[in-house]
Amino acid sequence: MPKRSRAETKQTIEQITAAALQQMLNMGYDAMSYSTLSQATGISRTGISHHFPYKADFLTLLEPKLGALLIEDLDFSTTESLQKSWLCALETPQFSAIIKLFFAICGSSQLHTAQYKTLTLLHDKVAIELGDQGRTTVDTLLGQSAIFLFKQNRQ
Repeated sequence: MPKRSRAETKQTIEQITAAALQQMLNMGYDAMSYSTLSQATGISRTGISHHFPYKADFLTLLEPKLGALLIEDLDFSTTESLQKSWLCALETPQFSAIIKLFFAICGSSQLHTAQYKTLTLLHDKVAIELGDQGRTTVDTLLGQSAIFLFKQNRQ
């Protein structure tokens, strides 16, 4: 079997990570698996695990993208605008999926929230824009989000 070029390898990795991101946002991290990724990409489970030996590797690689997606719909001009934009964004599938991902990691015995740097990126951004009051607001919003998502799940 001929050796794959760097360009082909890069394309394969991009294909896998695009599918992983889509599945994390649509199905959730727990439901995403090497089998579901293989079905979505046409790449064997062994081929996927060659590039990503651990499922947590997807989180590590996709952190910057998840952070950017989380922040993009938020308004950091005031704490009130942050609250309003957060609550509006929470109604969208993408934003709520990223928040659900955080809570899934909180409940996981295999992963640690320290590994999920997306919220660190958010805290850093809000600290720059709004200071400690902004950080407190984000913490409050996370709590409200947990309640909202829990109620939404029960329906």
